[in-house]
Amino acid sequence: MNAVIPDYQEAVKHFVEVYDGNFMLDLPGPNWNACLIEIGGVITEFFGPFNFMLNSRNGAHWLGVEYEAPMKESRAAVAANNIRIFRDLEVAFHTDPMDGFGVDYELYEGTFFGPDAPNVQTHTRDPDYWRNQHPAGFTGPVGYTQSVASLDATGALLENLFGSKRIYDADRPAIAAKARGYQVSDHIVELLQPTGPGALYDEMMRSGEGIRSTVIGVADLAKAKAHFEGKGLPVIAGTMPDSFAIAPEANFGLLFEFALKP
Repeated sequence: MNAVIPDYQEAVKHFVEVYDGNFMLDLPGPNWNACLIEIGGVITEFFGPFNFMLNSRNGAHWLGVEYEAPMKESRAAVAANNIRIFRDLEVAFHTDPMDGFGVDYELYEGTFFGPDAPNVQTHTRDPDYWRNQHPAGFTGPVGYTQSVASLDATGALLENLFGSKRIYDADRPAIAAKARGYQVSDHIVELLQPTGPGALYDEMMRSGEGIRSTVIGVADLAKAKAHFEGKGLPVIAGTMPDSFAIAPEANFGLLFEFALKP
């Protein structure tokens, strides 16, 4: 996952200390500080722009999602779907969020996972550590939720770009939304469209379409919830059934969710 955050140094300290995050790689750039941190088997690249004024309208937000994929096929796929590339690193590229319903898709011909990943300072932890040694009992990525104006239009993009499959439709009355789940590789993208005034509508009026939350699996909801409450984090209702979330205001503006995934 890719996220933009203010107060970069304090935010990194928070995610490393509070979540026992695995700091994998420092990625300083000419316009921002950045790093890779693994939490529960999910790697996030956190970007801290030097001039946050340019991002202050949206505040902290999930910028996009990164997939491992070969460059030749990836470039052909985004071109076929009229998606522009706005940052090209040759071995990886970022797509324009304007063409992805608020999501920057990053495609990378490489990996940061596993004991042999070549470009990291610290390797990813074994899944056994996250599940059986970490007190939250993480079981790896579930996926992410995305706020959209149209389930049909965004779903069509996921089908055409990734060959993803629609796997469910559901109501999310707590946030006044309709949900539609898509399988993309080994995770779920849950699209959320407002049905009227409510929490999701208010969020979209402030920040528009885009990734709303990252969802990480846990083996035992009660155990995980107790762990985070013991850390002093305010726990709120999650989006999906059998899930909970950490309030964004206690998480440098980002919504982290945790769902049952035995």
